[in-house]
Amino acid sequence: MAEYILQTFNLTKNYGRSIAVSSVNMRVKKGDIYGFIGRNGAGKTTMIRMITGLVKPTKGEIELFSQKGEKNFNSRLNRIGSIIEHPALYTEFTAYENMELRGKLIGIPDKKIIDSILETVELSNTGKKKVKNFSLGMRQRLGLALALLGNPDFLILDEPTNGLDPEGIIKMRMLLKKLNEEQGMTILISSHILGELAKLATCYGVINNGALVEEFTDKELEERCRKHLSIVVSDVSRSTFVLENIFKTKNYQVLPENLIKIYDLLDMSGEVCLELAKNNVKIYSIESGGDDLEGYFMKLMGGDKHA
Repeated sequence: MAEYILQTFNLTKNYGRSIAVSSVNMRVKKGDIYGFIGRNGAGKTTMIRMITGLVKPTKGEIELFSQKGEKNFNSRLNRIGSIIEHPALYTEFTAYENMELRGKLIGIPDKKIIDSILETVELSNTGKKKVKNFSLGMRQRLGLALALLGNPDFLILDEPTNGLDPEGIIKMRMLLKKLNEEQGMTILISSHILGELAKLATCYGVINNGALVEEFTDKELEERCRKHLSIVVSDVSRSTFVLENIFKTKNYQVLPENLIKIYDLLDMSGEVCLELAKNNVKIYSIESGGDDLEGYFMKLMGGDKHA
């Protein structure tokens, strides 16, 4: 049975008559990188603020590390590291001084830990350089370092690559993969850069207008987005006979309403139509299908607006 780091039950947040989050049931498994997707204003940040204790839900429950309720809630929050919107940094301090101050606040006096984390995020050589002179990528990595200072079991990042250049995005992705694979850290990432998220996430949750539309794994996404020929025919039995005996393939799926998805023969739609017609099969429609994460997200949302 899967062990969940986070589960929410009908989690809801109202601001007056406005519903920011509506009855969300989210599940994040231990060891996963959970990609949290939604358009601007969909409710991602409000969800993250409730999970991290910054905003109180209007109703519903949050289960963290298999425990519900307010009892020991703060001790559970101590097992979470987070960056929400923009990292809170002291710009007149160095990276080390920022880490040292945070360490004192949360009771981590061991300076070796600070050195180790700064090395992990590739900021160990910044010396006396003040944060105000850091690039955006360096600031984001320092924010990640601060989130890692308490050695969290669960890392929550709200748009961690926002505004980064391609090199900065790649560095952030590699860091997060390393934390997940080498330290077994569970990570929730809210992001609108869907192509990049697809290189990192092991599962996804899609939120729209405050409601969780769907959750799916990377394997389920891969299956749904596989390139294929989609054919609606008059006779499924004859069609599958043609596929197996003439084209020598069993790499297809029969779906309701006489729809067949063929996962090879992608460049042979004309030949497929011809052979089906020879075998007295009427073809009502044929088209190529298959999306990437961005295309699948747009279909779910029913439009072409950005996430």
